[in-house]
Amino acid sequence: MSAKVDRYFQISARGSTFARETRGGFATFFTMAYILVLNPIILGGTADKFGAELSGPQLVTATALVAAVMTAIMGLGGNLPLAIAAGLGLNAVVAFQIAPLMSWPDAMGLIVIEGVLICLLVVTGLREAVMHAIPQSLKQAISVGIGMFIAFIGFIDAGFATRIPGDTGSVPVQLGASGQLSGWPVLVFCLGVLLTIALMARRVRGAILISIVVMTVIAVVINENATIDPLAWGLTVPTVPEDIVAAPDFGLIGSFSLFGAFEQVGVVTIVLLVFTLILSDFFDTMGTVVGISSEAGLLDENGKVPNLGRVLLIDGAAAAVGGAASASSNTSYIESAAGVGEGARTGFASLVTGALFGVALFLTPLATVVPAQAAAPALVAVGFLLMAQVRHIAWEKYEVAIPAFLTIAAMPFTYSITNGIGAGFIAYVVIKAVVGKAREVHWLLWGTAALFVVYFAIDPVEQLLGVS
Repeated sequence: MSAKVDRYFQISARGSTFARETRGGFATFFTMAYILVLNPIILGGTADKFGAELSGPQLVTATALVAAVMTAIMGLGGNLPLAIAAGLGLNAVVAFQIAPLMSWPDAMGLIVIEGVLICLLVVTGLREAVMHAIPQSLKQAISVGIGMFIAFIGFIDAGFATRIPGDTGSVPVQLGASGQLSGWPVLVFCLGVLLTIALMARRVRGAILISIVVMTVIAVVINENATIDPLAWGLTVPTVPEDIVAAPDFGLIGSFSLFGAFEQVGVVTIVLLVFTLILSDFFDTMGTVVGISSEAGLLDENGKVPNLGRVLLIDGAAAAVGGAASASSNTSYIESAAGVGEGARTGFASLVTGALFGVALFLTPLATVVPAQAAAPALVAVGFLLMAQVRHIAWEKYEVAIPAFLTIAAMPFTYSITNGIGAGFIAYVVIKAVVGKAREVHWLLWGTAALFVVYFAIDPVEQLLGVS
């Protein structure tokens, strides 16, 4: 049996062993297991258009289930040491940009549509056309902008920065709840940030997860021994759970409406929202797949990824499955590099990682203990990791630097990823036109920029047309 498994996954052929693959699978899981905490906090911390909120325990189950199933499928079908889980940044788009416009089932329906469209792009070969349409500088700027946006969310969720209530004549946000930091929960966040960055600076594997666990323990101890208003913690009060193991709650699985969004918002808005999801998911995946394959030494003599078509198809299917399970769009994780660093070279490592996510299905009580103040430092850390892309932007070239800057700045400042992408696309095509390089702009980018113009001007357009 072991010989057949070895041949199927090409373990020996790729210079690996069962021990290395198993060790790599564990390393990848522990490096990215923080998503079991962060995804429920991001998705569960926002109400939809009708005030409905998603259940934390149900979100943990959905997150673990999709990660377990799709990571295993990636191992079996793609035979690469790539793990799949709910995408950070993508879940922020769903929570803060899409859900406020419609119901949660409608929002998850859009994720399913996004995943199906990505699969179609892969099958038809249009991915090359889409890749060539978006200039590299804007792809990098989108990653940086999402990083800034996620970090800002972390500061807000932890109470480190707050909106000034009832004050329209001052700055929109302030330090702490009253212009200064106060209270035990904020202290937990500050210590968490310092611990996370210290571990990252020391290149400790699993730094984000270690920080979340340590600060959760500290938060529980503080909450048990200090007098704290439970509301100060936000949605999750850190208390010792009655049970560690619990049966998974599958209540959110299948709770999506494929076309319900069309009854809530206009077609133009839906097109732009889906395009935003596709853009973030599709290009992040391409970068992750190529990066992990290169690090593992799996690229062929032409620099091509083995089984690329199947890998991209599975990744696209993961997006759709994530939406169907209400876990948000799922995608390949760059944290898979931790497994590669431990020697993983095949999809067998993904089977191990998937199995560990399966075990996590029964540990929901532990995940629902984590307060936002213990998890938010991870958002700041992820923001830093995404921010690193800024070094690749050619800042000396105004025709790409200005659109990149607007993309990055508009996301956190308008609290919208879509707005940032739109600002960057419009600025790019306008600048290219005024400097006489309009022909360098792909027609797909011209069309997308035109859609964004309509998106930003929808209110005056409706007034001119007399549409209520």
